[in-house]
Amino acid sequence: MTDQLSSSSDVRSLLRHPPLLLFVVSRSFSEFSWQIATVAVGWQIYQLTGSAFYLGMVGLVQFIPSALLIFIAGHAADRYDRRRVVQLCQFAQALAAAYLAWRSFTGSLAAGEILIAIVIFGIATAFESPALSALLPGVAPEGGLQRATALSSGAGQLATITGPAIGGLVFAIAPAAPFAIMTLFWLLAGLAAAAIQLERTVKPTEPPTFSELFAGISFVRDNPAILGTISLDLFAVLLGDSIALAPVFARTILDIGPIGLGALRAAPSIGALAAGLMLARRPLQHRAGRTLLAVIATFGAAMIVFGLSKSLPLSLAALAVAGFVDMISVNIRATTLALVTPMELQGRVNAVEWVFIGASNELGAFESGAVASLIGTVGAVVAGGAAMIGIAATWPRLFPALTRMGRLDELRPATAE
Repeated sequence: MTDQLSSSSDVRSLLRHPPLLLFVVSRSFSEFSWQIATVAVGWQIYQLTGSAFYLGMVGLVQFIPSALLIFIAGHAADRYDRRRVVQLCQFAQALAAAYLAWRSFTGSLAAGEILIAIVIFGIATAFESPALSALLPGVAPEGGLQRATALSSGAGQLATITGPAIGGLVFAIAPAAPFAIMTLFWLLAGLAAAAIQLERTVKPTEPPTFSELFAGISFVRDNPAILGTISLDLFAVLLGDSIALAPVFARTILDIGPIGLGALRAAPSIGALAAGLMLARRPLQHRAGRTLLAVIATFGAAMIVFGLSKSLPLSLAALAVAGFVDMISVNIRATTLALVTPMELQGRVNAVEWVFIGASNELGAFESGAVASLIGTVGAVVAGGAAMIGIAATWPRLFPALTRMGRLDELRPATAE
């Protein structure tokens, strides 16, 4: 499959493709809700407990459902209508957010209830994420997958820019307001997902077997370039991404309050949006493997600057740079998986990728909170950034196939065993 579009197929023409437009709307609203949650949940938990460890617990209780449900979630995305899986998950998250809004409005919300709601969010996300990722190749125009991936990611980042900022603002006005907004946007996301009309669908022709449940793991294991790409991001995010500690920086280091916290959470998305728009207009032309290693190392350096900074402008700039290079990493990884993975395995392979990458964000948040409670917040962030640089330098020896990987438009589907 090539990724060359006609001259008229620019960003606006992509958005005129109805299935892709509805997909982008659904994903954006869902991402909007998640980013509001990062501010509302993080600030509420820290306000109720005053503990960085509890901030890490937020990530842990999100990770556990993803780890436990990886095979079932991927299998569901390949066996059932992916649109309906996404819709059901988004409606479940809306119900949990509505409960948090009600309890917060009555002034009786407790930290334990927040953690229980996050478990529900984690279960829903475990099913939603692989189904959403598997939907993208089916809604993208023929030959436009890399640009569609960049556009989808960029649109999600646009939502995350306004999400944290508005989340911090409305939380300062009324603690229940962010949860009410989350409820509304997850409902809208579910309605958009339900309206998607697929031009290319995949329906299983044989009854499910036990081996099919683990087909995603087998496929990733047997493709060294994919395994190297996913595992690189796993360890980099697990050890180096310390954005979960932003409430500590906002409250005790930079002294900028909940509105400032929203700005910190939005800064990486601003950088990511810039990169997404760049990639949507001009897909990556360099060797993908070497580029991935370079952006991981750059992310680590940016996190070191953020950890050491006591200036809000410098902190925002460092986080924006981190977001910019992270979007390039996301585009390489997502496009590689979508192009190399057979359509009938998309759900199961994306479920594996979600646990490696998406859930590692939550487990990484737990790691950041635990390390910060031992060596301090600044030390934890700086050490994590240094670890990312070390991983980028080490990975070519462990996965030589990654450094040999060429341009994305040269990739072809692999054969499923």
